[in-house]
Amino acid sequence: MQTILCIASFFKGNEFIRECRRQGARVVLLTREKVAKEEWARDALDDLVAIPGRSSVQAYLMAASEIARRHQISRVVALEEYDIVTAAHIREHLCVPGMGATTARYFQDKLAMRVKARDLGIPQPDFVPLVNHQSINEFINQVAPPWMLKPRVGASSMGMKKFSLAGDVWAAAMELDARNETHERSDFHLLEQFVAGAVYHVDSLIQGGKVQFSNVSRYGTPPFDIVHGGGVTTSQTVPHGSSFRRRLLALNRKVLRGFGIERGVTHAEFIEPLDSNRGVMFLEVAARVGGAYTAETIEAGTGINMWREWARIELATNERPYILPEPRKDYSGIALSLARQEWPTTRDYTDPEIVFRIPKRDHVGLIVRSNKHERVTQLLEDYAERFSRDFTAVMPAEERAEQHL
Repeated sequence: MQTILCIASFFKGNEFIRECRRQGARVVLLTREKVAKEEWARDALDDLVAIPGRSSVQAYLMAASEIARRHQISRVVALEEYDIVTAAHIREHLCVPGMGATTARYFQDKLAMRVKARDLGIPQPDFVPLVNHQSINEFINQVAPPWMLKPRVGASSMGMKKFSLAGDVWAAAMELDARNETHERSDFHLLEQFVAGAVYHVDSLIQGGKVQFSNVSRYGTPPFDIVHGGGVTTSQTVPHGSSFRRRLLALNRKVLRGFGIERGVTHAEFIEPLDSNRGVMFLEVAARVGGAYTAETIEAGTGINMWREWARIELATNERPYILPEPRKDYSGIALSLARQEWPTTRDYTDPEIVFRIPKRDHVGLIVRSNKHERVTQLLEDYAERFSRDFTAVMPAEERAEQHL
């Protein structure tokens, strides 16, 4: 019997845990004491170990080693963005098969993935590490503003800032260097050319180094604009069989093959610049299931649950190889927003295409499915307008997830 060690700094991944149990594996969860009280799938867990206080990589390593004394660990899986490299360190320390720390950094550290993509000749925005002053000055003088200041580790546009003046960049760098936490200082950031355009996400399942399944979606408004300006997030399937979809899939395969992932799940983002001469560009990729109900939206259109299939991939063997279920080719989409109400009701939204209502405090959201792309577009445009009137609240953008640790 295989034993899966799941690492999670935040509450997510219950469906992965349950599927591992359905497949006959033991499951051990290593998390933070602060989130140990969440509604984890305890009926599917053989053990739950919580790290007290503010956890570090070393604390996770020590806890994983203690778990390994009681369980023979076959796989180590990071259920969350912030744990991708931590899980890799645990694999290397315990000599468990899977992605090592160097490869893992390509799927978490935005500077590492930029450098790797440059080496592979993958089109992307110009960038510079926020380290060497001469290089930063040259970048500012050669690359037209605006520029994006990005933390090297983070999700959902958290901590990103847009600048148009060189003085503001240097002031931001000085402010970062005055912080007490080493990992919040300027050398843990990069400066990047801001590219305006439509943003897409490609969510994939990989087995044996090959992409087994991918779903291509387009955001209605770029995530950075939503995080920093508020509004309604929408995302919907890109038309099946379109030439643009094929281009995105080809670029996604090039990224994943070049970055060296052999097994698991990925969430990659790309941008189609307003300047049509530049072509589609790579933005970022993570070895995780997409957040903000991406998995539920993909399942609505394809019947493929990313969490469950990821678990089956992790547990596949030569005797029991992974086989992808036949995906449907419907269209799906989501409208999601912060809400002024604690538990908003969507009872007045009665379209038959609605397949899921988001059950989250201070949020409102609907997932729809149709066999027509135009119908999904129409519904999402309608919901975005109605949500803005009926529910939407705007909160200041959070700078870093560490405030929740």
